[in-house]
Amino acid sequence: MKIAIVCYPTFGGSGVVATELGIALAERGHEIHFVTYKQPVRLELLGNNIHFHEVHVPEYPLFHYQPYELALSSKLVDTIRFYGIELLHVHYAIPHAYAGYMAKKMLLENDIYIPMITTLHGTDITLVGRHPFYKPAVTFSINKSDIVTSVSENLRLKTLKIFELEKEIEVIPNFIDLKKYSSEFTDCQRTLMANDDERIITHISNFRKVKRIPDIIRVFDKVQKEMPAKLIMVGEGPEKEYAEQLCAELDIKEKVIFLGNSTEIDRILCFSDLFLLPSESESFGLAALEAMANKTAVISSNTGGIPEVNKHGITGFLSNVGDIDEMAANAIYILKDDNVLEEFKKNAFEIASTFDIHHILPLYEDLYERAYRSRFKNSY
Repeated sequence: MKIAIVCYPTFGGSGVVATELGIALAERGHEIHFVTYKQPVRLELLGNNIHFHEVHVPEYPLFHYQPYELALSSKLVDTIRFYGIELLHVHYAIPHAYAGYMAKKMLLENDIYIPMITTLHGTDITLVGRHPFYKPAVTFSINKSDIVTSVSENLRLKTLKIFELEKEIEVIPNFIDLKKYSSEFTDCQRTLMANDDERIITHISNFRKVKRIPDIIRVFDKVQKEMPAKLIMVGEGPEKEYAEQLCAELDIKEKVIFLGNSTEIDRILCFSDLFLLPSESESFGLAALEAMANKTAVISSNTGGIPEVNKHGITGFLSNVGDIDEMAANAIYILKDDNVLEEFKKNAFEIASTFDIHHILPLYEDLYERAYRSRFKNSY
């Protein structure tokens, strides 16, 4: 099947999932066309089955804000017509589903019907989508999609609560490709980051306020007072500067390593003992799942879809948002005993295995077949 995928090409979870999904589909013989403003960060190779089409937004002084949705919908029309695309899968309701719908309407003028699947990832619903300025457009875009999915049951319920929808929402969880974690890296040199007697704690995100970056620093501060430890912070974002200042204030600057953005997350996680995710909100918690796939225990908040991934007392522990003391106590409990730590690591990998892409991919392929069949019923 020829499939066009629209996503954000960034380090965020939705872009990662969309890219990994496209790569896996290509490996199964589908022809995949990514349409976005930059080549996705996880998309390393293009080939016969994987194509990238860049959306250019011309600069016009007339526009205070350049119309990306207009450029995207036009690019979709051109791509779908030229390559004979059979199905459109957009990740994020705004602006992608909105632009996708406009592309569908333009194509109908030429008697081309293209089914569209919209996958909801989180902030397109819980943050941007519920804003009064955008809510009507988000509601419209979801209702005009042929099939709608969400990455967690929690997000599905939130969406139904916030919007007046005519569409059913099917849950297809985020995933990881376990074969990427099946072997040990020969260059996974733990000593580059910490001494042999130090535990390694990791956090990976876009460093926005919702991630509660100061909580991570304060939890780590409590842990390092009880045992030798290092904290590795991966990512870039608006909270990074304050995090660095807080480390200096707490006199732990030498124990915290800020690595910036990285495309080698698995190489970083391969020597991690514990992953911290104290977010205010998470629709799924893909970073936690990637940590678990690397046999890393997780300490997290109990918000959003995280409890669907991090199993309390099994793969790690859940705490109320902002409960730094309990998070630190649970982290110390896991880290202070080698046998306890190994048990949590083993459990983390076993639960992560249930989210392997080879379990999830058939669910998407089934959706694609249903959507493709609908083109014959709905075309006019």
